[in-house]
Amino acid sequence: MAPRGEGLGQLASADMATLRLFAAAREAAGTGTATVEGATVGDVLHTAEARFGTTFAAVLKNCKVWLNGEPADADTPVEPGDEVAVLPPVSGGCE
Repeated sequence: MAPRGEGLGQLASADMATLRLFAAAREAAGTGTATVEGATVGDVLHTAEARFGTTFAAVLKNCKVWLNGEPADADTPVEPGDEVAVLPPVSGGCE
């Protein structure tokens, strides 16, 4: 078995944040939830862009990002077990 932080063991690490994706971000990524490593919100999002590709990266440019239910920016630190939520803009509504 590989030491912690190497190979597949890294994917199951408790040091990772949960990335929650909604609406167009979920569609672009092909999933609603992923575990992603990163020291900051920006690191988590950069890793997600590399994992999910250019369509996801394009959607992400227009999204709001929250950390544990609070608005966050790229420099906000991420701790193990935190939840980073990506919320695309909502369209529609009443006139």
